[in-house]
Amino acid sequence: MIEIVAYHDHFKDAFKALNQWWIEKYFKMEKMDYQSLDHPKEYILDKGGHILFALLNKEPVGVCALIPTSLQGYDYELAKMGVSPKAQGKGIGLLLGQAILEKAKSSGAKKIYLESSTVLGPAIFLYKKLGFKEVLGIPSPYSRCNIQMELEL
Repeated sequence: MIEIVAYHDHFKDAFKALNQWWIEKYFKMEKMDYQSLDHPKEYILDKGGHILFALLNKEPVGVCALIPTSLQGYDYELAKMGVSPKAQGKGIGLLLGQAILEKAKSSGAKKIYLESSTVLGPAIFLYKKLGFKEVLGIPSPYSRCNIQMELEL
């Protein structure tokens, strides 16, 4: 059974681990990764953001964050989404994506953006399934970013 729950301090290590594995598999950790993954409370939650976890048999196997942004026209960035390799293919990414977008709506958000890489084909497919559309011209702090997307809620 998959359960979606909000961040709790005892999930801090899982937040980093679930993201670090995919970042290091395809890219390299960057300064912005360390800031948010090492300090999720200060970097995301204390600024009005949200982090949700997918639990499978009470074990964190997926995570997704909403980070408030000062980027004009957007309320949040959907970020730090990862699903453990042992739990992929079970629809966990879709459940997390739907839950985090509901959280955004209930927080009054009107528009969300995200940054990704086309190397992550399944992620891009998921974002499109959630309704995101490609957008151009937003500066990114990540060298791995080669696609940006937005969603009007």
